[in-house]
Amino acid sequence: PGGLALPDGRCVAFGPSGVDVVRFLLTPHQGAEPAPIGDGASGGELSRIMLALEVVLAASSPPAVFIFDEVDAGIGGRTAVEVGRRLARLARHSQVLVVTHLPQVASFADQHIVVRKDSDGTVTATSVTEVTGHARTVELSRMMSGQSESTAALAHAEELLDLAAVEARQEIS
Repeated sequence: PGGLALPDGRCVAFGPSGVDVVRFLLTPHQGAEPAPIGDGASGGELSRIMLALEVVLAASSPPAVFIFDEVDAGIGGRTAVEVGRRLARLARHSQVLVVTHLPQVASFADQHIVVRKDSDGTVTATSVTEVTGHARTVELSRMMSGQSESTAALAHAEELLDLAAVEARQEIS
């Protein structure tokens, strides 16, 4: 009841969940002091830390579904490609639903769905459409440049889709 005295002078007592206290520390950038994740991580960093943990844990005991709402907030470029890659890896074990505005992330999806909200000033309606083939390339182009028919953006969209397809084939073999 009074606990056990340790050689370093601390006294520990077993509680209902044992004696150990575990803390995850984060060093968000080189030179920063490690701090508890809850104190040192932004919302976007917390989402990406959770994604990393879920990818690791899902391989051993996968839940049926993961839902990520803008896990890619505040990132872009190479980091966005890596987040897309990790989400695709997680999807090997579970169903993964992702709300994203980044084409780098969307390009790794097995299925790409566009949700649109339209209003005529009186009535607002929401539509959900799956995009495949060229329509998907056009949508990724629109996500990148705001222009669905930009030659440069279309080429980049095709490049992203090719990257995701190559990586998916490598995962299978």
